[in-house]
Amino acid sequence: MRIDRAIGAEVIARLQPLGVEAAIGALEARRAASAEKLRQIELALEQARYEAARARRQYDAVDPDNRLVAAALEQRWNERLLAVRALEEERDALAAQSHPTLTTAERQRLLALGTDVERAWHSPGATPATRKQIIRTLIEEIVVRVEDDTLSLVIHWVGDDHTSLHVRKNRAGQHRWSTDAAVVDLVRVLARQLPDKAIAAILNRANKTTGRGNGWTRSRVCLLRNHRGIAPYREGERSERGEATLEEAATTLKVSEATVRRLIADKTLPASQFCKGAPWVIRAADLELEDVRRAAQARRQRRPASNDQRQNVLDL
Repeated sequence: MRIDRAIGAEVIARLQPLGVEAAIGALEARRAASAEKLRQIELALEQARYEAARARRQYDAVDPDNRLVAAALEQRWNERLLAVRALEEERDALAAQSHPTLTTAERQRLLALGTDVERAWHSPGATPATRKQIIRTLIEEIVVRVEDDTLSLVIHWVGDDHTSLHVRKNRAGQHRWSTDAAVVDLVRVLARQLPDKAIAAILNRANKTTGRGNGWTRSRVCLLRNHRGIAPYREGERSERGEATLEEAATTLKVSEATVRRLIADKTLPASQFCKGAPWVIRAADLELEDVRRAAQARRQRRPASNDQRQNVLDL
């Protein structure tokens, strides 16, 4: 599909100026043909008028008593007059359809319409058979060489011109319905932190779709993992790597989760997040840093005192 799009773009680039030039040339040729036809009609009209005048003279010169000859000459004269009238009507109709020469401004405006070629190329009415016919008219051959993960194309156009293109090659198992590589990388990271159902929710919130444009579900995430060889999340593996969740960090520092987010935003507590909506990755060792402990204690001391033990504290 990438090769088709690349070659289609090159064909459109060739057709945009040539198509409008061809249209202008057709208009000029039509105008010249109309002028030539008008000249031919004028010559035929001149000949018809001469023959009509000659038939009248022959009719006037005949003996009126010779009715048979007079009737034949009168009929011939009428036929010549009808021919003259028909040629005059044809001349007037052609003159009414005159095609004046294009001005410079009109020519430039037609050239600017070259972008319509791209719209016509991608329109539903342009069938693959039509595109193939156009390509066969413009291109003699396409030479393709495989260079690592790239396809190197040389297009030989009719007229001995050529164009070089480089298109990324599909990897093994990759096709146009494949999930985007960035989404796969995201799932690879999230799978080390969350189960499949939570991963699907994050992907949907980030407006990420499958290769076919569908939303994500737990089963689709599981299918992608299995296809890409990504191991599922195992409960407790984050703690084995020495990582803590936002909730665990809040419990360790004895503050709210909102306070932990503030510490992260202030860059007091080191943390990383692969994408928006993904869980924060906090190293358990960083929770023991003196600066982090001091900042958390300062946040706790700013809490308002309350005599009612049932009142909860909101850290805004």
